[in-house]
Amino acid sequence: MELHHQIRGEGPPLVLLHGAFMTIETNWAGSLAELAKTNKVIAVELQGHGRTADRDGALSHEAMADDVTRLLDKLGVEKASVLGYSMGGNVALQMALRHPDRVERLVVVSAAASDKGLAAGHKEMVQHLSADMFAGTPIVGEYQKLSPKPDFPGLVAKIKQLELKPFDLTAELKAVKAPTLLIAGDADIVTLGHLAEMHAALGGHANGDVNGPSRAQMLVLPGTTHMGVFAYPAKAQQVAAAANAFLSAPAPK
Repeated sequence: MELHHQIRGEGPPLVLLHGAFMTIETNWAGSLAELAKTNKVIAVELQGHGRTADRDGALSHEAMADDVTRLLDKLGVEKASVLGYSMGGNVALQMALRHPDRVERLVVVSAAASDKGLAAGHKEMVQHLSADMFAGTPIVGEYQKLSPKPDFPGLVAKIKQLELKPFDLTAELKAVKAPTLLIAGDADIVTLGHLAEMHAALGGHANGDVNGPSRAQMLVLPGTTHMGVFAYPAKAQQVAAAANAFLSAPAPK
């Protein structure tokens, strides 16, 4: 499918993948300029979001990962780092698993590798989501303005289906080749215990003074919720600064 995308900056390619219900502007307003200082940023709007049309069938992280990889083909980008938030973080993980030779480095923000790693009450909250709950919010206004074929109740239904589907990629994370930075808030939907589990599965280890640099790194933002990671400019800048430092550092051996 035709994915709307915007390219900013110069440097190594970095793909940005937004969260559910979000657009390039609503997800990356506080961080895109900083990320584009040292990277060629390719900001993408995924299936059914922003200016990218929907298609028949359910949303899936796997299909969206394949969509983004085909976009890289179209742009002539052989290999790129990928930064994804929430739903986009799950798409980024699938890119690293399904297309390992196309992913240079991975930054996964506020995304779990298993539904068992989600905070208590999250799925119950998702079950009660409805299009009416978003009435009058900027999310709906932006969607109606940008969508080629708007059907907001349909998008809500698809995102609910995606969020409620059981999944567990934790064991598969050992196959991820790309060095990975995990970022989450200390009051995020992703539990801190699961974040540590992901870190270990991705090749993270303790006692770097003895064992050397770790292939996986982790940053926990204090006093930060799931939405708060990018909702507050100061937090978004922290994420961008950490991502830039990780992406430009020498690769761990």
